[in-house]
Amino acid sequence: QVQLVESGGGLVQPGGSLRLSCAASENIISINTMGWYRQAPGKQRELVAGITSSGSTNYADSVKGRFTISRDNAKNTVSLQMNSLKFEDTAVYYCNADRGSYRIYSREVYFTNLWGQGTQVTVSS
Repeated sequence: QVQLVESGGGLVQPGGSLRLSCAASENIISINTMGWYRQAPGKQRELVAGITSSGSTNYADSVKGRFTISRDNAKNTVSLQMNSLKFEDTAVYYCNADRGSYRIYSREVYFTNLWGQGTQVTVSS
C-alpha cells in the first residue's frame, strides 16, 4: 500500500505560524511533483503550493510571501511553512503527489494523483 500522511495542523491566531509536514510511505521510490492543496467549507479544492523533484516551486497568489514549500527527496517528505496566517487560510490542507513509483513484491509500480487524508488548519482569534 502506498500513502501520504500529513501532520502539523491545528488552531492558530491571526498572524501566527504553523508548519505542515507530509511523509510518503517507505516503499515509494520517487515522486515527480509534490504539492499542498486546501479546501475550505463550500469551496473547491485549490492549489496552495507545489514543488518539483528539482526544487522548482509555485504558489497561489494568496499565499506568496507568507508560505514556503520545501521537500526532502531522499526521505520523500514535503513541508509547508505558513506564516502571517489569516482567517481566510482556514481549510483542510491536503498533501499531493502528482505521479511517481513505489515498490511492491520487488516490482516497481507507477501511480498518479496520490492524496493524503488531510489536516485541519483553523485561524481564529
